[in-house]
Amino acid sequence: MTAPRLICDLDGTLADSAPSLCAAGNRLLASLGRPPVTVETYKGFVGRGQRVQVERLLTHSGGVPGGDVTPFLAAFRESYDPLEASTPYPGAVEALASLAAEGWRLAVCTQKPVAKARRLLEGLGFAVEHIVGGDSVRGPDGQEVLKPDPRVIAAALAPLGEGPAAYVGDSETDAETAHAAGLPFLLHLDGYRHGPAEALDPAASFADFAELPALARRVVGLG
Repeated sequence: MTAPRLICDLDGTLADSAPSLCAAGNRLLASLGRPPVTVETYKGFVGRGQRVQVERLLTHSGGVPGGDVTPFLAAFRESYDPLEASTPYPGAVEALASLAAEGWRLAVCTQKPVAKARRLLEGLGFAVEHIVGGDSVRGPDGQEVLKPDPRVIAAALAPLGEGPAAYVGDSETDAETAHAAGLPFLLHLDGYRHGPAEALDPAASFADFAELPALARRVVGLG
């Protein structure tokens, strides 16, 4: 039996999580005697995984001490509480619940580790069983496989069975991910992208999550 499938990004798509990430980043900066950054500045560091995120933060604030980001990534992850200052986007919880009630199979694909992603989703009221995180897929060299590599989308789709599928996200990385995986891309306009929406070539875009179920049906050919 087939059913439609929707893969969702998390940060900037389902949840405004940059304030929590920024809080952990500023604690890291404080430990180095550096001034804090604003949430708006921090949003520019998000999108390519937490290692790159921390490297961008340190580079922005004066450089990576010793040239190795690894110990600072560990300190960031130890400090980071995904629920500290995160909120769901208005209507996002209800939109996914509506799709699930229609029979859609849902998964979240995020760059953050699965345990942190699950804590965030459950804490904000999302009911999504399947999560692929930055620590879910590894290459032959043992390194994390991250978006936009289509292997992470394959891992997210695998437990959902067969059926048409779409991907919803908010950023350039998400657009690259959807296109690499051959999925129609639904763009959440109020997230963390850096350029104009049309540059991401979405199949459809929305700001109001009440529009998502109908758009999802349309882009997979169900309405």
